[in-house]
Amino acid sequence: MEYNDALDHLNSLQMFTIKLGLEAETTLLDKIGAPHTTFPSIHIAGTNGKGSVGVTLMALIAACGYRVGFYSSPHLEDIRERFQINGQYISRREFAALMEQIKQTLGEQTITYFECATALAFLWFAQQQVDIAVIETGLGGRLDATNVLSPLASVITNVHLDHQQHLGNTIAAIAAEKAGIIKHGIPVITGELCMEAEQVIDAACREKHCRRIRYNKDFSAHAAADSLIHYKGFSGQLDLSFSPALAGKHQIANAATALAVLELLREKGFSLDSNTLSKTIPSVRWPGRMEMFSLDHGAHQHIPVLIDGAHNEAGVEALNLELQTRTYNRLILVWGSMRDKKTGAALEKLLEQAAVVIYTQAEPVRSAEPAALKKQTPPSLLDRVYCRKHVHQALDHALERWQPGDLICAAGSLYLVGKIRTLLEKNY
Repeated sequence: MEYNDALDHLNSLQMFTIKLGLEAETTLLDKIGAPHTTFPSIHIAGTNGKGSVGVTLMALIAACGYRVGFYSSPHLEDIRERFQINGQYISRREFAALMEQIKQTLGEQTITYFECATALAFLWFAQQQVDIAVIETGLGGRLDATNVLSPLASVITNVHLDHQQHLGNTIAAIAAEKAGIIKHGIPVITGELCMEAEQVIDAACREKHCRRIRYNKDFSAHAAADSLIHYKGFSGQLDLSFSPALAGKHQIANAATALAVLELLREKGFSLDSNTLSKTIPSVRWPGRMEMFSLDHGAHQHIPVLIDGAHNEAGVEALNLELQTRTYNRLILVWGSMRDKKTGAALEKLLEQAAVVIYTQAEPVRSAEPAALKKQTPPSLLDRVYCRKHVHQALDHALERWQPGDLICAAGSLYLVGKIRTLLEKNY
């Protein structure tokens, strides 16, 4: 099987189908030798911040000399982004060979895109003999395909409203799904939680006799006047000051959560040098999350473009807070989201800030059509709204409307952000 054939086969497995449950994944993994049992892991769930915590863990553990696998989703531009070891993507040759192995093993068994990708990641990490793997859930936790793991630690970054049609309509219901990754006796590290989620997760930890390590109670981090982030750990063995790597106030909690995981790994025998950690954190990168581009406009002018996968209400709130810290004349917003996404006051606030709003559609299967997004816009804001069917047309229009001092912001679904990012890197 060549790489393009392997990619076509994976894409044929209902990319946008969500099937919650572990039976198919467990059956497949058993057939290929239970690769997920051959390496230690960290399992991460949460509404937002999974990728930021995960990529930080990969970078910091790898900097200390370990071989670290990282499985994340979704990808922005290249499927191979989902499968990394020490920041290097899986090769096309390896991807094709593993997909061929999985296809032959499946026979008549039917699985989804995510189930197949998860098995591929586990198989690759096992074959590459990683020292540890950092694994993100895809959706929820309890019935997510990744929840076959018995990790060294379970991590829940935060809980907000998202994917309500699959996880429930309340914070408590969604928290219960996230808490499904909690295993008997395995330590749990939690990020910034609201009270409703805190109660659900605390009850789950007590029921399963898990040690609980909590942000702002057992460990903490804060920004100081020296522009550094100061981290105070739960063990008394890791107090660090470092320059922030990723933009946004919410990233303080994400960085602290990753560092708390590292403290726990130290207890389990991993050698993680504090100086190496401090020096490495500023170099962590997570594309498409409040990422800044500067486009050459000639005559010593540059067009600033901020891209961010603010795909749910909490994400848009974080984007609004970040925009308040930036100086610009007008905001030109390119927005595209999925049909099933529910955003409320935060998106309306973002639209109110924008002088120009350009709706577009990243892909035709699940993305909302621009005209549908326009219909959901408050009538008082419609005079600033434009619709462009294709992403490149939306970006072109934003650049046409730009004036010196303006900021272009492209946000919404990660599929949109990925396409915008590709355009910015290759064509502008």
